[in-house]
Amino acid sequence: MKEEIPARQIRAVHTETTIRVYQAYSPAIADAALKAGTFVPPFKRERMTWIKPSFLWMAYRCGWAAKPGQERVLALDITREGFAWALDHAALSHYDRDVHPDQKAWRNEVKTSPVRIQWDPERSVRLGPLKHRSLQMGLSGEAVDRYVDKWITAVTDVTPVMREIGALVAANRIEDAEALLPAERPYSA
Repeated sequence: MKEEIPARQIRAVHTETTIRVYQAYSPAIADAALKAGTFVPPFKRERMTWIKPSFLWMAYRCGWAAKPGQERVLALDITREGFAWALDHAALSHYDRDVHPDQKAWRNEVKTSPVRIQWDPERSVRLGPLKHRSLQMGLSGEAVDRYVDKWITAVTDVTPVMREIGALVAANRIEDAEALLPAERPYSA
């Protein structure tokens, strides 16, 4: 019997010391990051940068690495301490009456937090929405600086496997595509 997945659960490739997140960029930004082992110009620290622990959510967002400006997909291993810091300093990107006493309190939290949390429908290998949600984390200000300068431990170009899985799905070779997916497991801080 298949185990029920909670509505909101962080699932990722992770070790005792790191968690893997994904981002898609233009070749210029991706090449510079791969060479430097972190983000350097033309990456802009002033912009909010969104990280995603879910490979399939990244695939959905970048269209299997085919959307303009998102032709290259990077896997970034970051420290668990950094990821925990981001969670501790985050605000939900939307008002939730079960979490916030009122909209004013939520707006204040968003204004003062360097991290945004969004829970979007997780995606199947065909990129259709699933019932459970996947985490996206937007980093700005201090969080971007910590991410770029302290948290990133490895940068890997996963564009070839992203495109290969997309091609297998397009050819309706679903089992072959699923066999190439990264082994994402529930993550607990």
